[in-house]
Amino acid sequence: MNHLKESELKNLTHTLHKEKQELEHHFNLQKDDESGSLNQSLSDATGELSTYDNHPADVGTETFERGRDLALEEKMTNDLSQVNQALELIDQGRYGTCRICGMDIPFERLEALPYTMYCVDHTPRNQNSEDRPIEEEVMTPPPSGAGEKRQHNHGKFDDANAWESVEEYGTSNSAAMATKRDVKDYQEGM
Repeated sequence: MNHLKESELKNLTHTLHKEKQELEHHFNLQKDDESGSLNQSLSDATGELSTYDNHPADVGTETFERGRDLALEEKMTNDLSQVNQALELIDQGRYGTCRICGMDIPFERLEALPYTMYCVDHTPRNQNSEDRPIEEEVMTPPPSGAGEKRQHNHGKFDDANAWESVEEYGTSNSAAMATKRDVKDYQEGM
């Protein structure tokens, strides 16, 4: 903690206390508002006796909203825990040093993320972002140079020519909708 000036430490402490106050205020509001509690069942939260009469998209929307709210709640709980840990480290005089290597965390990093306990090099990576879908292990990779030789392959079917290829079979405003069979244009079909 000796690498931080007293004014810097005071500024960071103030920021952490302000963040803690905002997070606790959010959780206190959640306790007071029992009507939208995430602990309620979906039917209780929506006020519906049954979801059978609703369109599936309505239930999907409610499920999405609830999932988003749960994810935000989990993040805010984690943030409050980290803020409390940072404030404890300030009280113990160990704030501002990396948990892994013990090196000083630069003030600029602490100013951007005051509850961090790691230097940039030792920040734990989110495991979910590094995990790739299992399907990628068996998927065939795209051919090398895919998309680079469009002019060379001119005339072959690709996404750019898809409409023209399908259009010859008829559209809602083409000769295919004529009353006579095997018509090439509107004038023949009339």
